[in-house]
Amino acid sequence: MKFQGSDQYVATPDLMLAVNAAVTLQRPLLVKGEPGTGKTMLAEQVAEAMGLPLLQWHIKSTTKAQQGLYEYDAVSRLRDSQLSGVGDSEKVRDIRNYIVKGVLWQAFTAEQPVALLIDEIDKADIEFPNDLLREIDRMEFYVYETRELIKAKHRPIVFITSNNEKELPDAFLRRCFFHYIKFPEAETMQRIVDVHFPGLKKELLGAALKTFYDVRNLPGLKKKPSTSELLDWLKLLVAEDIPLEVLQSKDEKVAVPPLVGALLKNEQDVTLFEKLVFMQRHNR
Repeated sequence: MKFQGSDQYVATPDLMLAVNAAVTLQRPLLVKGEPGTGKTMLAEQVAEAMGLPLLQWHIKSTTKAQQGLYEYDAVSRLRDSQLSGVGDSEKVRDIRNYIVKGVLWQAFTAEQPVALLIDEIDKADIEFPNDLLREIDRMEFYVYETRELIKAKHRPIVFITSNNEKELPDAFLRRCFFHYIKFPEAETMQRIVDVHFPGLKKELLGAALKTFYDVRNLPGLKKKPSTSELLDWLKLLVAEDIPLEVLQSKDEKVAVPPLVGALLKNEQDVTLFEKLVFMQRHNR
């Protein structure tokens, strides 16, 4: 099976090639790129296109690698042992009743192949990727409490996303196939917008895209607007019935767009943009 994009996700040829290469090599696909470029959605769309269930593990700063494998709930077992009657003693004696299976365990023991998303791995502690090296490489792990080895029945298609908040260890990178999602060019962006707003007038879309890239290309921005923010902005333009003339600049100079708060998300960037517009208007 090869991924060839989907009706809901515009994938560039190099991205489709990366997905299929990772599947062929049976390596996790490590996807980096700016926030809002569709890294998480890629896993969802590949799973749907290939007819695979998708298991998702969203990483936080407090997430530990062990949680993806399993957790032993010793507190519940102790409480049950103190409160149990004759009928509950069997449950307390069997430690398996207090083993909570993690996402990796579920993926390894699934009866059919699955897709597994490890989302924003760079949010966790620096040791997190190293703690998963063996499991990701060999597709197995040992449960010490029950003395059993859990091996993958089917090797899952693994997607790992990163926003580059932390550098990942070389040993971990060696086990992955890497792809960086570049920010879409205007032509690709137009195809993405067409998926979400198929009836949008070409004149409005052209003016909106020009304004969007003018804002995005402003030097010194603390946070450049992303694809998801463009889609939010277009949704507002349509909902508020903003006329085309408001988006078009007669002298080709940058103007403050309506509903700019959908694109710029901090006061420094708004102030910087307003200063640029002021300077252009006064030919300074």
